[in-house]
Amino acid sequence: MSRDWTLSSFGPKTALCVIAAEPEYGPALRERIRPLITGVGPVEAAAGVAQALAILQAEGSLVDVVVSLGSAGSRTLDHARVYRVTEVSYRDMDASVLGFPKGETPYPRLPAVLPLADGPAALPTARLATGASVVSGAGYDAVDADMVDMETFAVVRAAARFGVPVIGLRGVSDGRTDLSRLEHWTDALAEIDLRLAEALDLLHDQFTPVLTEPA
Repeated sequence: MSRDWTLSSFGPKTALCVIAAEPEYGPALRERIRPLITGVGPVEAAAGVAQALAILQAEGSLVDVVVSLGSAGSRTLDHARVYRVTEVSYRDMDASVLGFPKGETPYPRLPAVLPLADGPAALPTARLATGASVVSGAGYDAVDADMVDMETFAVVRAAARFGVPVIGLRGVSDGRTDLSRLEHWTDALAEIDLRLAEALDLLHDQFTPVLTEPA
């Protein structure tokens, strides 16, 4: 992995911003961050984030937080609106034939749902489910979450190995109708780029101390 990413600052906190794919990295975000672009899916996300954090740890510059951002699918949430992720599940994990609850990772015993760090309070919240497949149409029937993506659970697990919390910000790009071509995902990305940039501005405000004049 070439190091073509840089760390971001939100007030006094340093952050590694993470995006899955180049189409999600629009002009508004380019004005604010230079993220790690991992590639699509949980394997690429986990590998990329783990490698980046290992580099930072070796340099003695481990970040305060990882910010996982990008698009998501939902058939119930507002289209092109950005949501703060409160919790994430791994929808592909199913060892129930061995007696483990569906969604729970058996070894190590990980709960089916993991919490994320608090982000901007002004943003609406949503529960997210990560998996290695694109969800469309009736596929949502099997998902116990408000929206779906392909990376956040993996990002959270990789960051946990280094004791770094994760903030999740996702804009809804699709889900109202069945997906049948790439444009059903990409058509909303320009609007989501603007909304994600606004969310990062809110995050900066959240972590920036308010200075008051002495009495």
